[in-house]
Amino acid sequence: MRVTRDFSHYVRDAGGGVQHIDLAVEGVHCAGCMAKIEGGLSAIPDVTLARVNLTDRRVALEWKAGTLDPGSFIDRLEELGYKAYPFETESAEAAEVAESRFLLRCLGVAAFATMNVMMLSIPVWSGNASDMLPEQRDFFHWLSALIALPAAAYAGQPFFRSAWRALSAKTTNMDVPISIGVILALGMSVVETIHHAEHAYFDAAIMLLTFLLVGRFLDQNMRRRTRAVAGNLAALKAETAAKFIGPDEISQVPVAAINPGDIVLLRPGERCAVDGTVIEGRSEIDQSLITGETLYVTAEQGTPVYAGSMNISGTLRVRVSAASEATLLAEITRLLDNALAARSHYMRLADRASRLYAPVVHATALLTILGWVIAGASWHDAIVTGVAVLIITCPCALGLAIPTVQTVASGAMFKAGVLLNAGDAIERLAEADHVIFDKTGTLTLPELEVMNAADIPADIFELAGRLALSSHHPVAAAVALAAGAKSPMVGAVEESGQGVRATVDGVELRLGRPSFCGAEMLVGGAALDPEASIVAFSKGPAQFILSVRQGLRPDAQAVIAALKARNIGIEILSGDREPAVKAAADALGIPEWRAGVTPADKIARIEELKQRGAKVLMVGDGMNDAPSLAAAHVSMSPISAAHLSQATADLVFLGRPLAPVVAAIDAARKALHLMRQNLWLAIGYNVLAVPVAISGVVTPLIAAAAMSGSSILVMLNSLRARSASREIV
Repeated sequence: MRVTRDFSHYVRDAGGGVQHIDLAVEGVHCAGCMAKIEGGLSAIPDVTLARVNLTDRRVALEWKAGTLDPGSFIDRLEELGYKAYPFETESAEAAEVAESRFLLRCLGVAAFATMNVMMLSIPVWSGNASDMLPEQRDFFHWLSALIALPAAAYAGQPFFRSAWRALSAKTTNMDVPISIGVILALGMSVVETIHHAEHAYFDAAIMLLTFLLVGRFLDQNMRRRTRAVAGNLAALKAETAAKFIGPDEISQVPVAAINPGDIVLLRPGERCAVDGTVIEGRSEIDQSLITGETLYVTAEQGTPVYAGSMNISGTLRVRVSAASEATLLAEITRLLDNALAARSHYMRLADRASRLYAPVVHATALLTILGWVIAGASWHDAIVTGVAVLIITCPCALGLAIPTVQTVASGAMFKAGVLLNAGDAIERLAEADHVIFDKTGTLTLPELEVMNAADIPADIFELAGRLALSSHHPVAAAVALAAGAKSPMVGAVEESGQGVRATVDGVELRLGRPSFCGAEMLVGGAALDPEASIVAFSKGPAQFILSVRQGLRPDAQAVIAALKARNIGIEILSGDREPAVKAAADALGIPEWRAGVTPADKIARIEELKQRGAKVLMVGDGMNDAPSLAAAHVSMSPISAAHLSQATADLVFLGRPLAPVVAAIDAARKALHLMRQNLWLAIGYNVLAVPVAISGVVTPLIAAAAMSGSSILVMLNSLRARSASREIV
């Protein structure tokens, strides 16, 4: 009976006559797996793209529309030794959590067994050098077997299962020689114990598994931490919209059911689900996801709106220009998927070395066994030497070289107020030699401040703050916060787009636009900050002007000076007005700046710098910054940034200070130095250890000790990355 599989709802049109599907693939652990999958799928006729993302074990596939059944990709992956199914964010995250817990259980079992077997091995080692009776030695060996054999059977499952899948598909991976080495060491140990030999290798086998599981768990944990969380983007997307199905009749429908030309109703408090143009109504909308500006803008007939924007006050009718996967938000999301699939140089280097490991080690161990037999050694001694070669060449140190530094360095960055969003962010940040800052919300604080609060009488400022509590406008919120207002005015009325008013003791109070408060003359005669927003307050005939603006981050000047001291180029690219950008640049001593730039202008500037060989760090917070954040060599956003920018950025920094930018650069540079050291340590270990193992002068136990020693050395060296937090904070 043939089972029909329908994957049509997982397939999307990628444009240009190409279809796209994402598949989750189990058992992908290394560059060898990635190369095998990409090569095997690319060999299928009409496949135009096959790219594996190791971070979330996802393969992106594109092919000529109408030529292939998506189910054939799953069949091909099964032939290659991998189980695959359509990628869904929730199921992928659940599988990742389950695997993490399983690896932790395996590690716990292996570590517990290692401690106990080593405790039993110490008397044997001491007794072999003194006067231990053979019966006593056998007793300790059998106790070790009772602990090590079931523990290895359980804890070794991640490697045994992977090796079996590879062998079933008539191929190999890194887990095959690992499994062979562990099984041979355990099998030889049982044989040696039965024959009352002096040496058994239960301690070597279980210790080997422990260190392998440490590396696998660190790698998996790092992958979980660096995976781009789809929930950040999902928070920006509205799944339904109120569509007009008649002149005055609406129906709540899924976004997928909306087409260009349709008319939708956007009510106060709703997030826009489509791109379009306002055809009726007046409101204020939060366009910070698009422009990066915190102030609301007026939406009226002819105003463009975009998916992800929030409607604040009035009701709007919007004619749809794009919906679902055709919106600007969806386009940027696809851009992020491509940008976040990048692989780091050093991780690729370690992966390439690891990819060569399996065939080289198999061949080396086999030639070692045959060579010793030809030289006259017994099969027993030759196999013991071959097992020693398999164990001593285990790529633990190589596998730990990068993820341990990444884990320790990410902890140091967290202490400095920086969170990682991409697995290779540390390496790319260490290479950055030019920083581009957005102004609004990045060099400046996201919150608005009343700049001339000291010039307003205290009693007047208190009344203005209380009246401001009755408005939801961000400028009013800044006034209320600055005044420390706690109780709103009773009976206050807000007039949309104008301000808020109330009557107290027969005197009318107003807060809002100067024209609303009758304070136009004050505005015309005052020397006001050119980048400030002006709000007026009136109490009867008395009028006052409040100057509200975003202030620079408190340590912005010190951070710019610190970047200059590190020979890092700096410039400002902002979509804000020229007077505002110039004022910020002058205050910070940044001679190179541009105002009124579009997202395309920012990307063009980044590409120009790339052509000159610069490694650009982009620091921005708005949705308009998302494409340039993705285009830059590495990127950062403040925690106050739009969700989309946070999802795009490689790093996110916390709090009001800008100091985490410098902290992250310093920590990344130290981490990169340690990564290079670890790679050389791992390579040097193998260069020295392999000839020694082949010579037959080491037992599997000594081989495991040497392997463990190299891994410990790499891990101890990685811990030096912790000192970065103390040096930079």
